[in-house]
Amino acid sequence: MIHLKSFAGKLIFGFVLAIVLQLGNSALAQDGKALFSQNCASCHAVNKQLTGPALAGVEDRWPDKAILHHWIRNNQEVIKSGYPYAVNLYNQFNKTQMNLFPAITDKEIDAILAYIKTAAAEANATPAGGTPADAKNAEGDNTLLFGILTLVLAIIAFVLLQVNSNLKKLSDDKDGIPSHEPVPFWRNKSYIALLAVVLFLIGGILITKGAIGLGRSQNYEPEQPIFYSHKVHAGVNQINCLYCHTGAQYGKQATIPSVNICMNCHMAINEYKGPKIYNGEGEEVNGTAEIQKLYKYAGFEPGKPWDASKAKPIEWTRIHNLPDHVYFNHSQHVVAGKQQCQTCHGDIPKMDEVKQFAPLSMGWCINCHRTTQVQFKENDFYSIYTKFHDQLKRDSAEAKANGRQLSKEKSGITVEQIGGTECQKCHY
Repeated sequence: MIHLKSFAGKLIFGFVLAIVLQLGNSALAQDGKALFSQNCASCHAVNKQLTGPALAGVEDRWPDKAILHHWIRNNQEVIKSGYPYAVNLYNQFNKTQMNLFPAITDKEIDAILAYIKTAAAEANATPAGGTPADAKNAEGDNTLLFGILTLVLAIIAFVLLQVNSNLKKLSDDKDGIPSHEPVPFWRNKSYIALLAVVLFLIGGILITKGAIGLGRSQNYEPEQPIFYSHKVHAGVNQINCLYCHTGAQYGKQATIPSVNICMNCHMAINEYKGPKIYNGEGEEVNGTAEIQKLYKYAGFEPGKPWDASKAKPIEWTRIHNLPDHVYFNHSQHVVAGKQQCQTCHGDIPKMDEVKQFAPLSMGWCINCHRTTQVQFKENDFYSIYTKFHDQLKRDSAEAKANGRQLSKEKSGITVEQIGGTECQKCHY
């Protein structure tokens, strides 16, 4: 009987340990996904080539994981060292320089790599030809499956606890030790206390996540009055972002294009003949019908002169919005900072329906300022920072004279070092 009790105890410990490990792996994957979105997603996708290569199988392509870690932190140092795979990769992508991430830790890199491996495996499990809606459903099904497995393990653990209690009672009866009838689980103070602690922890986690997410709209993807595909306009037709969003280069707001801007092209283009387009539910959209919606707002009839005074504004639903106490200037980031639209908005040229890609949280912005290097070259805006120019020249000349390379700390000046994390820069 003692052996049975010991075996039951080990089983309980094993199932509890499995639950803890499962929750730990889930938390690690979530952390990796968040880090991937913050640091990598503007240039990389797991299974698609964007500005940089697809990252599925990236660990298998690098013979040495330590060099991969070094590459992620400072790719220029790895290239200068002459590492063959790094040099070939750099040349393959037209010598496009990857951002530097000197502050990222090994643990964070491993979390990102774990997320990439998980995401690649999930993508491979998706049937060919699946629509975006299918992918979303598959993700939801996986979440439900993990929830069911966790519940089943919890029930098994509870049953084993009851078995252990009954075995103890049988053992005591055999040894002549007086015992009391087991207390029903709904009246057992230990079970009630454990349930209260679990509910308290779950409630605390949900409340904390909800409080952190207040005012944030990451992945917000509203339905617009006209289905405007950035994939068709900015991707297929290569229309520059600044043609429609003129304010992004000259002012604080990026501005929404007026009906006149749309009609510059669509007075002549009244039928859609491009590739098929789909909404967020995976349903095909009739592009010609959407052009007719534009004509209705513009008060335009094909074949007749257009009277622009009859046009009425399109009531677009705003997607990206910052709190009133936050100051953000588009022109400062586009012109002075030389940032691409994709840094904050994601891979817009591949989006049919636009969604909010980044969390736009304070931590996300500060992390960007801490890791992004200032582009001094041919940039008159930063000419006042002569001490940084001179310091870089001295460090570079000294390194060259001594036949060595600049350390990652001295290879560039980050936005943080010129005051990019000072409170008054972003808050009134």
